Amino acid sequence: MTYHPKSEFLRIMIERGYLADCTDYQGLDDALMAGTVPAYIGYDATAASLHVGHLLNIMMLRWLQKTGHKPITLMGGGTTKVGDPSFRSDERPLLGPDQIQANIDGMNKVFARYLDYSDAPNGAIMLNNAEWLDGLNYLEFLRDIGRHFSVNRMLSFESVKSRLDREQSLSFLEFNYMILQAYDFLELNRRYGCLLQMGGSDQWGNIVNGIDLTRRVLDHEIYGLTSPLLTTSDGKKMGKSQGGAMWLNAEMLSPYDFWQFWRNTTDADTGKFLKLYTELPVEECERLGALQGSEINEAKIILANEVTALLHGEEAAKAAEATAKEVFEKGIAGGDLPRLTLSAEELGDGISVVQIFVRSGLAATGKEAKRLIADNGAKIDDESVTDAGKLITAADLASPLKLSAGKKRHAIVELG
Repeated sequence: MTYHPKSEFLRIMIERGYLADCTDYQGLDDALMAGTVPAYIGYDATAASLHVGHLLNIMMLRWLQKTGHKPITLMGGGTTKVGDPSFRSDERPLLGPDQIQANIDGMNKVFARYLDYSDAPNGAIMLNNAEWLDGLNYLEFLRDIGRHFSVNRMLSFESVKSRLDREQSLSFLEFNYMILQAYDFLELNRRYGCLLQMGGSDQWGNIVNGIDLTRRVLDHEIYGLTSPLLTTSDGKKMGKSQGGAMWLNAEMLSPYDFWQFWRNTTDADTGKFLKLYTELPVEECERLGALQGSEINEAKIILANEVTALLHGEEAAKAAEATAKEVFEKGIAGGDLPRLTLSAEELGDGISVVQIFVRSGLAATGKEAKRLIADNGAKIDDESVTDAGKLITAADLASPLKLSAGKKRHAIVELG
């Protein structure tokens, strides 16, 4: 990166590793220096919670606000009805309006932890693109907006090209998505003076479309900024684990499991993640990330505490760390571990150990649980499980059992 920004926001984006590309560094920098810049990121309501993969861009909005600018969280109540085809091999399942609204309600809980939605000059605003998309007149939209789009150019975008190159179907419905997203940027600029769209680098084509459309229709200069698509040092997509997506809503993933996810960061990723996901000074992040041997574990605990405190609060972070110490150092079952409570009816004459591991969330399928047992990775009260056919009975559950999958994932099973 050769550009040296004057604005605090761009400097932080570059220093901490948030920035992949920008449509006009100088123009955006000047706008940031001239006054409060409203900027948005769009989120389609495809699930009831955001997940760790969204966290990098949420932190970008947080830094935007901390440096005096105005974040806009745009919920895709309209675009979710179409589905973003970007880098997907198949069409997204279409959701009904009630499910979309329920998902938006679940996602809003997370944003409130990171952003201030007050009436301050740089107070964040939550918008829904259904506000302008639901009432569109199709013929007018084609005439006024559609004429600005070249199909040849749209076919050249990587998100579309990769699908067509694999000879996988791309529906006309999905093909419209990039036009609707470009129209979002136009409307946000017209209605709210929004000057900047941010997103992952897979959104570059969609962002550029919005900038071109706004320039053609309103003759306004606006900007785009993308973040790198993050993978862990072992090449996995950020936010994915063996147990599935790492959700940000506490009812979908316990604060303890969230804390553990960060505690289990690989040595090579620790410094990078401290810069991206915490607000510790860059120098401190680099110092902690450079620690070697057992000392790097202290850096991972700091990472887990800082990230968990931002999302779930300091008390939850402290409780998770205390539970982890109890589990790992003293070998006892901590109170904040995920719990599976079985009724006497469910238990009956006994329930298989394979089913227990699946029901507790430590294995996604029976096949995975059997493989865990075969690999000596399954333990009950720190004793290895060797028989996949073993039954857990009421006598076994006279007191709660601690299940372990490997060294780092645990759960409690009890009789309710």
